[in-house]
Amino acid sequence: MNKITFLFLLISSVSFGQKKLDKLLNKFNKNNVPYISVDSLTTTKAILLDAREVKEFNVSHLQNAICVGFDDFNINKTLEKLPTDKNAKIVVYCSLGIRSEIVADKLIKEGYTNVFNLYGGIFEWKNNNFKVMDTLGNTTEKVHAFNKEWGKWLKKGEKVY
Repeated sequence: MNKITFLFLLISSVSFGQKKLDKLLNKFNKNNVPYISVDSLTTTKAILLDAREVKEFNVSHLQNAICVGFDDFNINKTLEKLPTDKNAKIVVYCSLGIRSEIVADKLIKEGYTNVFNLYGGIFEWKNNNFKVMDTLGNTTEKVHAFNKEWGKWLKKGEKVY
């Protein structure tokens, strides 16, 4: 296989994968929070909020992320962890970007104006070979895959359930 054919197949599979993820996110999300891509996040200074449960966060998370949870999400406790500057850039993520949209929307309703949902969540982050951290601050290959159904979206790293 020559380089041009290989590149075409690679771009086609990435595009196909992205279209499938778009379809999934459109099925569950209201699209009321703007997305930020994993590539854009790597060059952006932002407050990171992890909208997964503590057991998921403890397996791995993005560096410097604050766990705010989802099932027991408390807007008042979260606001205590955020700057009073309502223009501060905040990126919320979860496994794929579904729970994080709900949490991010609550922040927007509290007046925060620069809130984003990480497109594809921690799965997309890891699938693009970016580092995740364990509770000791060490890099790890482990990612909590939520369940077998959602875990199929995690292509790289070690799935933990």
